[in-house]
Amino acid sequence: MSTGELLSRARAGDGAAFTALTEPYRRELHVHCYRMLGSVHDAEDALQDTLLAAWRGLPAFEERASLRTWLYRIATNRCLNARRSAARRPAAAWDVPGVDPPEPTRLGEVTWLGPLPDTLLDDVRDARPGPEARYERAETVSLAFVTALQTLPPRQVAVLLLRDVLGFRADEVAGMLGSTVDAVKSALKRARLGLRHRMPTPAAPPPAPGSPAEQALAAAFVRAWESADLDALVALLTEDVLLVMPPMPLEYQGRDLAIRFCAGLFGAGRRFDLVPTRANGQLAFGAYLRGAAGRPGTGVYVLTLVGDRIGAMTRFDGSALRVCGLPAELPAG
Repeated sequence: MSTGELLSRARAGDGAAFTALTEPYRRELHVHCYRMLGSVHDAEDALQDTLLAAWRGLPAFEERASLRTWLYRIATNRCLNARRSAARRPAAAWDVPGVDPPEPTRLGEVTWLGPLPDTLLDDVRDARPGPEARYERAETVSLAFVTALQTLPPRQVAVLLLRDVLGFRADEVAGMLGSTVDAVKSALKRARLGLRHRMPTPAAPPPAPGSPAEQALAAAFVRAWESADLDALVALLTEDVLLVMPPMPLEYQGRDLAIRFCAGLFGAGRRFDLVPTRANGQLAFGAYLRGAAGRPGTGVYVLTLVGDRIGAMTRFDGSALRVCGLPAELPAG
């Protein structure tokens, strides 16, 4: 059935036709909402709001733009409304029994940040951004990029994503946001500047996903972490490594401080088993606490690689296990 026929049926109230029209864009819209909001759960809510608004607004869709552009317009504005809302995930207090963490370098702002499982990217790997796009796809889902976006003004984020990530033209973006081309160009200039300040260029590119170099680094990290070998861990970290753990706002900058934190964790007798996964296009591991009765999940670690070292470790709490498709607990043994 052609798009025109599906559109006619959907306008007449055919839900199956509407699903057939919108399903090809569902995953990429979900990822777009995640970039804007930093949370898969918030992104899913925004996506559902988008599809509901599209269903209700379909009779008024005049086809002056493509269906994809129209859907992105709705999704972007739903995300802008969510960004303006105060209902974001609040910061959490330190809750690891028997472990007294060192004084952090600073307190982070983006406590609502969550991982994006790579499974959500599978169906959008071949999506082609427009000719205006400036970023590689892997960079636009990295934790560093998504975190930086959360610190920019919402409208700047929308313009930067629509122009530099998705490649829409300036006049298209102006139409989506109910703005002018000059205002879009001005917001984009400020957004690019803000992003450069918050995302310094890494000293070396990471190894390719799935490459022998990445696999070797993953294996070395698992050995060091599961055996609580601090010396081996030191050898894997960059000198300026960053350790963060949303929704707790504690941030540790530098190898010495990160190792002090890990020493406190391991020194309390906590030992872990790691289960590999991937999130945000990066190496990730579900962490499970060893115990006599079983191995409960404690969280998910996502590693940011810089060359052959780990430049950042982001530890998400136990709720991230389900997001990443991992069990809440492993059997004992």
